[in-house]
Amino acid sequence: MSRLFVLYIVCCFAFRCFAQEDKTAARYEIDAKRIGVDFSDKDALPRSREFLRIDSTYYVGWMYEGMYKYNRSADYLGYKNAIAPLRKSLDLLEKDYDPVLRNIYSSISYFSQHVQRYQDMIVITNALNKCYDNIEMPDSVMAVLDEIESYHFQRDYFGIYFQRAWEYHRNRFFTSDKFDFLKNSIAANEQAAFASCYQGFAQIEDNKAMNDAWFGPGQANQSRVQIYHYLALLHSYNKNYDSSEYYYQLLAENGAISWNNYGNLQGEIGRFANAIEYYSKDMYAGEPGMLQEPFYYLPQLYVYGGDTKKAIKMCDDIISQNGSTPGFGWYNIGLARSYMYDGQLDSAQFALNKAAGFKELHIGTTLSQTQYDFTISLLKAELLDRQISQVKFLNRGWWYSPTALAKIASLKIQRLMADYVAVNELANNPDRTRLVYDLFCGESTTTYDEAWYLLKNFSPKYFRNKYEDYQRTDNRQNIQRYFKLFAAQFKEENGDKDEALTDYENIVKTTLLDTANEKLFLGRLYEDLSRGYKGYRNERDNYNLYRNILMEVYPQLAPFSNIAMPVQLHVLGVEDDATNQVMKDVKRCNIDFDTPNNAANATIEFIKKGDRYEATINVKSAYGKTIVTNQKLVFKDTEGVGGELALRLFAKGGAMVYEKPVDTNG
Repeated sequence: MSRLFVLYIVCCFAFRCFAQEDKTAARYEIDAKRIGVDFSDKDALPRSREFLRIDSTYYVGWMYEGMYKYNRSADYLGYKNAIAPLRKSLDLLEKDYDPVLRNIYSSISYFSQHVQRYQDMIVITNALNKCYDNIEMPDSVMAVLDEIESYHFQRDYFGIYFQRAWEYHRNRFFTSDKFDFLKNSIAANEQAAFASCYQGFAQIEDNKAMNDAWFGPGQANQSRVQIYHYLALLHSYNKNYDSSEYYYQLLAENGAISWNNYGNLQGEIGRFANAIEYYSKDMYAGEPGMLQEPFYYLPQLYVYGGDTKKAIKMCDDIISQNGSTPGFGWYNIGLARSYMYDGQLDSAQFALNKAAGFKELHIGTTLSQTQYDFTISLLKAELLDRQISQVKFLNRGWWYSPTALAKIASLKIQRLMADYVAVNELANNPDRTRLVYDLFCGESTTTYDEAWYLLKNFSPKYFRNKYEDYQRTDNRQNIQRYFKLFAAQFKEENGDKDEALTDYENIVKTTLLDTANEKLFLGRLYEDLSRGYKGYRNERDNYNLYRNILMEVYPQLAPFSNIAMPVQLHVLGVEDDATNQVMKDVKRCNIDFDTPNNAANATIEFIKKGDRYEATINVKSAYGKTIVTNQKLVFKDTEGVGGELALRLFAKGGAMVYEKPVDTNG
């Protein structure tokens, strides 16, 4: 061996030793400088760049960059950009510290010595998996979980088993064709989710003795509680309500319950007052930058209870507060629904268009893009149906009006297209039975009333039998009345009108319900009864009774029911050409002004202020219940004002100053 070669070997060895010493010193400097700098601090990003300049092969700089981006992400691009540095930091951590991590539980002293690396691994993987989950990459989540499981850590701080359960459940309607880890049916994916939870319990039990010695005797229960949360969700979805209640009670005892999820369970079994109570507890419990589900589901419950104004305000408030962050689209869907049931169709369309144009992220929720698209499609179709009914309401002689006929024809074409989209989305959804047909599923994003609108266009005989079967097989006692109502409605759709009418009467006589929170149910029932008795001359008293009760219970439904409500109208104040024209337009609407007895009592009083008029509306039902109190409408031009006043006789909301809405339907 030549002296020159020996000298080369010695130099290389010396250089490597020097480089290693230099790298050790650099990493020591980085570890010292990271003390006191939290990942969420504004200095985290400058620090990450400094750390990378010092040593770009050390995981810490990449971790700080990834965590900084993750903590500030609120859209698809943000989470996508956080993935690369997080993934690189995990790769470098495993490359340099694999032996340390694999032996982390070899002794308490060794664990204490290297706990920082272990904690960093937990932080990185949790953030990385949330990024993957938030941009719909569940296969990557599962790959990371498999990677972590290969270390066989004594205690599962990573949530391997319940996170797997979550991914199976959240993606249950897909198959292995979409993501390799999935099974090939919803039932199989649900079973895999349950199995993962029970595997987690087994891992806790297998390591209990060792972990009790390390972390204290309460550690096993702490680990089980995390799995209880997912078992409560799984049992609720699988209609094992007693088991779901059992796990929620365990969570409550341990101070770990999600009142929002418990509210979902209460709503599913028809305890609407309880659902409102529990949703209200959790209104601000969600993490920043994600959907706060109570602000979607509470307005829905207020719509059930006829409190559409409260529903509108809640949606408006959360939209103003959070802006266009994740959840914005869902809140606008909720706002559109609230406006629609309040009779404000133009505002409903505006909100629905905003939701359709927003790229929603479904963070920390089982609500999916498929449900998002379907809900928008269904509400669009239902809104067009109401717009057709409104044209007919505003002109009771619509079949003689070329303008009205042309408008209805245009809307019907649009509705046909919207129905086609909604029906196809439903047909292609393998989870449609659970989310739509079952009614009130806690993970559904549409209501039972919207389900009826969609299903009535299908086979009435099939669904009559289906909802008669539900009365025998579904154990939710508070939902039985809804199954009975649906079965009767499908009888009517099938042409069995007398039989349906008998069923409606039986429901009225035998049903006990939460009248404060189920006004929509009552409104639909009285609408069905009014329609049923409308054609019978010898049943005029029943016809008047039920249409008056409909107006009292849920007046906003009346203009879209195609049933003329009996109203005694009194006009006070200024009488001139403008007010006479307005009242002429009011009288053109589909309202029964010719029934002197057993009718609602309404007054419209006009005053003039300069070149503007102010109308004040008051309405009491035939039985003395206040429906509208001192609602004001200010206008200058008369076009459209009569129709607006007619709608507001039935508690429609809206701006005080009237401006003719722009027609966006063509």
